[in-house]
Amino acid sequence: MMISQASCFWEERQRNHKTKDKIQTMTKVCPKPEEKRVCEAEVEPISADVSFASNHFPSYKLGPDDQIIDEPEEDGKCPSVKDIIDKETEDLSDQNKRLSVRDLACKFDKNLSAAAKLVDEAKLNEVTSLEGHVMLKKLRDALEFMRGRMDGRNKEEVEKAISMVEALAVKLTQNEGELIQEKFEIKKLASFLKQASEDAKKLVNQERSFACAEIESARGLVMRLGGAFEEQELSSKASRAQGPNVEKLVEEIQDARRIRRMHQPTKVMGMQHELHDLKSQIQEKSAYSIKLQREIAIIKRAEGSKSCPYVLDGAQSLGSCLRIRASPDSALDISKCSIQWYRAASESSRREAISGANLSVYAPEPFDVGRVIQADILSNSQKFTVTTDGPINTAAGLQSRVESLLRKSNSEFTVVISQMNGQDHSSRSHIFSVGKTRIKLSRGWITKARDIYSTSMQLCGVRGNANVPAKALFWQPRKGLTFLLTFESEQERNAAIVLSRKYAYDCNVTLVGPDD
Repeated sequence: MMISQASCFWEERQRNHKTKDKIQTMTKVCPKPEEKRVCEAEVEPISADVSFASNHFPSYKLGPDDQIIDEPEEDGKCPSVKDIIDKETEDLSDQNKRLSVRDLACKFDKNLSAAAKLVDEAKLNEVTSLEGHVMLKKLRDALEFMRGRMDGRNKEEVEKAISMVEALAVKLTQNEGELIQEKFEIKKLASFLKQASEDAKKLVNQERSFACAEIESARGLVMRLGGAFEEQELSSKASRAQGPNVEKLVEEIQDARRIRRMHQPTKVMGMQHELHDLKSQIQEKSAYSIKLQREIAIIKRAEGSKSCPYVLDGAQSLGSCLRIRASPDSALDISKCSIQWYRAASESSRREAISGANLSVYAPEPFDVGRVIQADILSNSQKFTVTTDGPINTAAGLQSRVESLLRKSNSEFTVVISQMNGQDHSSRSHIFSVGKTRIKLSRGWITKARDIYSTSMQLCGVRGNANVPAKALFWQPRKGLTFLLTFESEQERNAAIVLSRKYAYDCNVTLVGPDD
């Protein structure tokens, strides 16, 4: 504001068009016309935007540290520096009051616009300050030039004017520092106001969303209560309409119960107690029978293990491999024995032979889950039988893997062809695709086999000789073409068997092994 007053001060004198007269008055101190012409030639032209308050310099008084303590005005048209400073102080205090925290807390948006306005005013003040510095610099240069051309009292007045100009420059610099500090505070306050406004808007939106959600919840509750009231009203009307019939039916039932209690109350109660006793006796006998069967099975297994020179090794779960070996006390060689594997629902039930499973190693497949696996060993005209301790358990994670594959229209597995038509075959990785209507074996653009599900197709776990039986699969697409495929893992092999049998069953085809 002080800079703007100074600018008005200079612009007012510019409108009086006294710049030319002032220059002529200053140049009259030169005694010789020649020197006057030289001075007029050497004096740099003063900018048109510079004007003076009067025909002579005002009598400023300088205090300590070059502070201006008195600036009297003779014409009384322009206010004094003291009045200007007092007015600026009041304006700043008013601005501080307008920018109080209480007002900011009440109206974020209004104070934000006020802060933006203050920032704009600070920018204008920067421009005005720059113009003031330029004018003071030009004025000081002109006075320095005139000081070299004057002597005596005029020279002292010029020096005093120079000192006053320097004091004005110092005062202007101090005001600029204060304005810079004020600008920094205003920017800081504006950023705070902006953040506070955004937080307030965010909070209002959040509360509005919460209120809308509560309104919707209340509306739904009211609708449900209205529906319940309507249903209750309809049911009450129906009950009132059927009231006489219901009451008559209740009376008839009570009469029937009373008649039954009067005629045979003791017999009914005796029959109920007798039935309860019979149920408890049957449960006890069933538990005792199961216990005896378990003890008998344990005894038979212990006796058989003592007399049988062969032992069955391996985890009894899907994905493992069962292996028959001779006990350490026996000198019999398992490779010279005849072996046949069987599966049965239990140890005492009827069993069925697994065709092709005639080696000392057998890898259970998904069809064996929940069944007991047995093996008959014929050695030196003697027959020995080894069996698993219980039914084969499913593999962990197989069910979830199959369910994820069932969601796809076509499942692909990476395999290696170990045998083809019974002959060893070395090949690279192939893709074994199991679809809903057919199975395909290919590598890139080359297709080894692609057949739909039919009665001539066979698919099961490997039962013959294989390097890794738990990962191998036997597949016969059609008669005259067979493959022995090795998968990357046991889970992939079992998932492919379960998936292909499920799709084949949907096509009314049962996929089994050879001669099953």
